[in-house]
Amino acid sequence: MQTVDNSKPEADRLNIGACVVLLSSREVHGPNARKVQRLTPKSLGVLLALARRAGQVVTRDELFADVWPDTMPTNDVLTQAVTQLRKVFAAADGGDDSTPYIETIAKTGYRLLAPVVWDDVDTTGATMEGSEIAAEAAPRSDAASTISTKPARELRRRLRRHVLLAVGLVLLTSTVVMAWLLWGRMSPEAPTDEVDASGTRVVGSPARPYRLITSNAAFETNPTLSPDGALVVFAKEAEGRSTLWIQSTGSTPPVALVATPADASDRFPVWSPDGRQIAFARFLPHAGCEVLLVSATGGDARRATRCDGTDMLSFSWSTDGRSLLFGSMTGAYASRGIRTLELASGRWSSLSYEMGADDSDYAPQYSPDGSRIGFVRNPQVGDLWVMDADGGNAKWLTNDAAEIRGWSWLHSDEIVFGRRVDSESRLYRLDVATRTLRDMGVDDARNPTVSRHGGNLAFMRDRPQFGLFRVPLKEGAGQRVRLFASSGRDSQPMVSPDGSQLAFTSDRSGTFALWWGRLAEPDSLRVVEGLRPEARQPMDWSGDARSLLVSGRDADGLPGIYEVMPEDGRWKKLAVPVREPLQAIYGGTPGTLLVVERGDEERMSLTLFDRTQTPWKRLASLEGVSQARLDRAGDRVLFTRLGSSGLWQVKPDLAAGSILPVNKEVPTRWRYRTWAVTGNGTVGYMSIGAGCASQFSVIVGDGASRCLDTDKFSSGNGMSLAPDGSAAFIALGIAEGADIGVMRVPKRAPRSVLGVGKWLPWLEKPLS
Repeated sequence: MQTVDNSKPEADRLNIGACVVLLSSREVHGPNARKVQRLTPKSLGVLLALARRAGQVVTRDELFADVWPDTMPTNDVLTQAVTQLRKVFAAADGGDDSTPYIETIAKTGYRLLAPVVWDDVDTTGATMEGSEIAAEAAPRSDAASTISTKPARELRRRLRRHVLLAVGLVLLTSTVVMAWLLWGRMSPEAPTDEVDASGTRVVGSPARPYRLITSNAAFETNPTLSPDGALVVFAKEAEGRSTLWIQSTGSTPPVALVATPADASDRFPVWSPDGRQIAFARFLPHAGCEVLLVSATGGDARRATRCDGTDMLSFSWSTDGRSLLFGSMTGAYASRGIRTLELASGRWSSLSYEMGADDSDYAPQYSPDGSRIGFVRNPQVGDLWVMDADGGNAKWLTNDAAEIRGWSWLHSDEIVFGRRVDSESRLYRLDVATRTLRDMGVDDARNPTVSRHGGNLAFMRDRPQFGLFRVPLKEGAGQRVRLFASSGRDSQPMVSPDGSQLAFTSDRSGTFALWWGRLAEPDSLRVVEGLRPEARQPMDWSGDARSLLVSGRDADGLPGIYEVMPEDGRWKKLAVPVREPLQAIYGGTPGTLLVVERGDEERMSLTLFDRTQTPWKRLASLEGVSQARLDRAGDRVLFTRLGSSGLWQVKPDLAAGSILPVNKEVPTRWRYRTWAVTGNGTVGYMSIGAGCASQFSVIVGDGASRCLDTDKFSSGNGMSLAPDGSAAFIALGIAEGADIGVMRVPKRAPRSVLGVGKWLPWLEKPLS
């Protein structure tokens, strides 16, 4: 069968709508652009695939085959590329989405809507089509010269066909040879140990890619591996405090690394590059904090620096072991950006690099070769970033405002990290150059760490089961009651303003979904079909308790806001005119909505919309907001900030002059989602206290405090309070525990070389 390629030859300039794309530099120029936009290589590849078939639907499989040949990328990779294209064209063509460029075809693919014009490859008419057009447009007197060019064209066509045929034969021959080699290397089938009635072999469960080296009832967290991968140090959380332990990556019992004072907790161990020392943080009473160094063989610890009052402490070693690299800090030793501490002199040095006024950079780490620094920007809604070791060339690697749960360098150009997906955290590996993301097949995992030389990877494996509870908040008001019991993970219980209904998220049906039921009628419980909720932000009930706003994702993984009528099981996606909505609450007046969004340059803000107009009209905006709740009794909006701890208030119209602090200390930036408002304006807050796993405090009201459970931790992604403040609706861990897992670092996927790179490991050939 002959294949006819009728696509337009690609020039360096591609006109799409009102924008011009320069392919060689990956730049996008537009009439209203404030600055030149630049695409990633993969985003440009997706754009070219769509442009070649402009106006036609291009399936996701076709795009994967064109742009990611010989790899197995996740849907997130394609979604991220399309998201960047939409963002770039919107910025170049006016800064909004009023002129759509790329249309999503649900469950199928994408279509480029804007007109496409390819500039001529050669203005002298060197292309085949250009020559023919020029010949047809030539005057009759030039007919002889036109005829004389035909033999040359025919010769070029025949030559091209012969070249293509030769290349095809070479590829076919190489494929046959490789298949023969693989067939010859295949081992004979193993003898059948057991068979079922039909003669089919019975095999056991597939082997896990890891093994657990701890398995007791305590919480083992924050592992760090020695450079040779033979030893691991971790923190053990038990009886309201944390201590450090060291053991081999085998199954030998652990021993205490250092003596921890009875009133202190030791956390966040980090092994030095030479394997001789371990740095860690010691948290003391009354917000005291210090970073200490101890020999890997144990003994007395010495202080490197103080860190009093910080709520987001992070640090790692430099590649030469002479200094520590710190992320943003709060408290008495606050610093907005990343800086280094020289251990010998105690001198601090701040890195000079670009960051926003509300940005906080967490968990910085040098790459193994020392040339770059990776970090998480704004870990509450975080993305991975990388920059040169001197602070230059900072750029994002991920762009989905995910919950990043620990990360480490695999190699100098590859990263492993934990990321929350629905109700669990999974491990992913990320190619820094291509931004290709791959699921590692390890679920319920977080805080990965990689040995510098030993090829081992350790992580914290956490498999909690959360149940929903109604807990009375006054002494003598009765016992707590479990609600809608199941064997799944239930979270984000949101009680309705009338106190009769409860909405929550759960994986109890096997998939993560939104559930609803009447508290007095357990049999009313039902799932809201077809809606994929998000676990990052709480839902919000309307004042009449008939509907609620839920953040979620569509079939393409793009974030959106959904209005749900739970009793009927109906829902609709709202036309919120923002690029990345994260949370929505009903406004103080009918027809208004308040939306927490992440806009250009990943800035967070709270925006008030009039939804009665089409498109929605922006009425006001407030930057730096991470979460918001409406206090109807107090006629105010309460909110937390991305860049600092505390609670703030503003009028429902977001008038700038009405912003006031409510509590300057809590909620902390880490626990910005564990607070709620009652019908009378009281604000409750869930935290971890001394000797109390789930501590409830009234931070706006009478200041009362009560330990709801000494051992069981509450979920950190949402709670609610009864309208009269008599009870808290929380998700408590009913089957908890965290262990340390160890595995070999998986071999990296080979990059394609003429489509055969994926076979090279089987043939035991070294990769260049």
